[in-house]
Amino acid sequence: MLNPYLEIICRSAAVYLFMLIALRLFGKKELSQLNTADVILILLISNAVQNAMVGSNSSLQGGLVAALVLFVINFILKKIMFKYKGFRNFVQQKPVVLVHDGIIDFNELAKLEISSSELNEVIREHGVESYKEVKLAMMEIDGNISVISGDKSLHRSHHKRKIHKTLGSFNG
Repeated sequence: MLNPYLEIICRSAAVYLFMLIALRLFGKKELSQLNTADVILILLISNAVQNAMVGSNSSLQGGLVAALVLFVINFILKKIMFKYKGFRNFVQQKPVVLVHDGIIDFNELAKLEISSSELNEVIREHGVESYKEVKLAMMEIDGNISVISGDKSLHRSHHKRKIHKTLGSFNG
């Protein structure tokens, strides 16, 4: 049998890697602004994986070891992502162009499951009346949508956007 703390280290690393892969598969939309169902999901996931990380060790030391492992793995992962572009591209999704020179990319909107009303709302939040005035709108790797209008000013959400899983008609 493993040393109890070595077991916590292995379990925590496994949970971290599982969550990294799960978030990669489900996409960056899941990291954007949270609604009630998302908060419940996060609370349930954290409760579900807690026992998977620490097992029967519910001591303060066990919890601190698990937390330390998560911080260390995250630190190392960020260093590796910074150094190796291929690994960074595997872990993070790329930014996606949604509107270019007033033309909406309907295929990308459909892939991201963004409705026209959601896109128009984001554009208006950036102080632009219509997608026709947008030089560039991008879904960034962090789930935010950046908008550059024809006047060349950059507008970026200061809050994350929750992208709903509905598609409406795409009209401006």
